[in-house]
Amino acid sequence: MSRGEEAQGSALRLDVTETFAGLALPGHLHTQESLQLARAFPFRGTDALLVTYPKSGTTWLQEILTLIYSKGDAEPVKTLPNWVRTPWLEHTYFKSLPKQEQDSRIFTTHLPHRVLAATLRKTKPKVIYLARNPKDVAVSYYHFSRMANFLPDPGSFDEFLLRFLDGAVHFGSWFEHVKGWLSCQDELTVLYLTYEELYQLEASVGRLSAFLDRPLQPGQVDAIQRHCSFASMRESPMVNGALVPREILDPSKTFFRSGIVGDWRNHFSPQQNELFSRKYQQEVGDLCRHFRWALD
Repeated sequence: MSRGEEAQGSALRLDVTETFAGLALPGHLHTQESLQLARAFPFRGTDALLVTYPKSGTTWLQEILTLIYSKGDAEPVKTLPNWVRTPWLEHTYFKSLPKQEQDSRIFTTHLPHRVLAATLRKTKPKVIYLARNPKDVAVSYYHFSRMANFLPDPGSFDEFLLRFLDGAVHFGSWFEHVKGWLSCQDELTVLYLTYEELYQLEASVGRLSAFLDRPLQPGQVDAIQRHCSFASMRESPMVNGALVPREILDPSKTFFRSGIVGDWRNHFSPQQNELFSRKYQQEVGDLCRHFRWALD
């Protein structure tokens, strides 16, 4: 790496870890200021907030939500990056974005419930929590960590998996994240959805549009299905990482790998599977019983 590249990397804070509320977060995307602003963000009751743990299908649902709000019109997903249409509250660029229309604001966050609970209770926006089989999350997160230069080197898959199970990865514990957001269903307006259910796209769009009070016509649902296919997103520079500088995301690796359900079976050894399943049952077995995924 040249001195110029080193200087640019320093400016991008690619090697910085920001610690906030007990979480390790990439300094490239987060500062103490941006995180404090997120924690105190003044939501409106008409807002929608998409909440995910990383690598749980965030980009896919951002596309779907954008198209629900546009009633199937593909213009927004073809012309605006997902981080502009459905921005992350906690990212450094958030405060500089153009203001969204008052009754059409969609935000995204990876933050745990305990960080946002106080501000969400004030106005109770509609929260959509998207979860995914954590074994697939771990595999996807591992491969993304090899691509994203703002995340630590994951090492071997076995090493990464042990850290993932301990919650010793950036963004913290998957188990704590899920438990926190499941705990708020009596105090907030929340729709729980899984990555696996998104494969039944028509049904999921129906649930989402009803939850958001955004009724759709059959032709509009058809348009959403067409523009939200995995193949369509893979080719779209608005979501496939093509707009992100190579210093941040390694262009030799693919942002959209396979997207298939159950890919963890191609990575886990029997011993890893046993260890993971035991941890899952200890932490969230009963709580996640209504999530539709096959853990074995």
